[in-house]
Amino acid sequence: MRPEREPRSFSERRSRYFGERHERRFVDVACRAGLRTDHVDHDDRKSSRYLCQNPGPSRSGNRDALVSYKLAVARELLLRDLAERMKAEPVLSAPGTVRDWLRLHCADLEHEVFIILLLDSQNRLIEARELFRGTLSQTSVYPREVVKYTLARNAAAVVFAHNHPSGVAQPSQADEILTRNLKEALSLVDVKVLDHFIVAGTQAISFAERGLL
Repeated sequence: MRPEREPRSFSERRSRYFGERHERRFVDVACRAGLRTDHVDHDDRKSSRYLCQNPGPSRSGNRDALVSYKLAVARELLLRDLAERMKAEPVLSAPGTVRDWLRLHCADLEHEVFIILLLDSQNRLIEARELFRGTLSQTSVYPREVVKYTLARNAAAVVFAHNHPSGVAQPSQADEILTRNLKEALSLVDVKVLDHFIVAGTQAISFAERGLL
């Protein structure tokens, strides 16, 4: 079997990186932000508008570096757009948006991170933050710091998430114990734990959907 050709243009790399669903959203968000979405294989006048608005690798530099830079810009635009959507409506009414944000945030990470989504009384996003960062296979999470941070932002509910760089999306016994401990700690201050996601590649497994909360 002939190996699949590696994508070369920005549009091809963008489509491969984000997938069809994110590709359409990227084009919409980028246009509203005033950024061009065409490829940068040719150093033409049309591409100069994007490069002037977004200082990055030189046009005369390595093409792959420039494509990677534009992918990073696209990723940041999508993360912001998804966060705005979560701020506008209850996260439970749009679980797909939460999963999209988490998958995009954790894309290509080679270490574990623990993320918290702080929600208001209407379950709308207040803030999303990466609280702890670990190694390839584990992250140390401190319930006291989680409670402290949650109270400081006056959150009424939270959603947790962490990634598995191994690509295995199944929750471990340690994951379940941690979730129970965090839920118990936050219940003492009247903060609800709505869900805990495990992100592995394109998968985002929900504790709530599996009855683990």
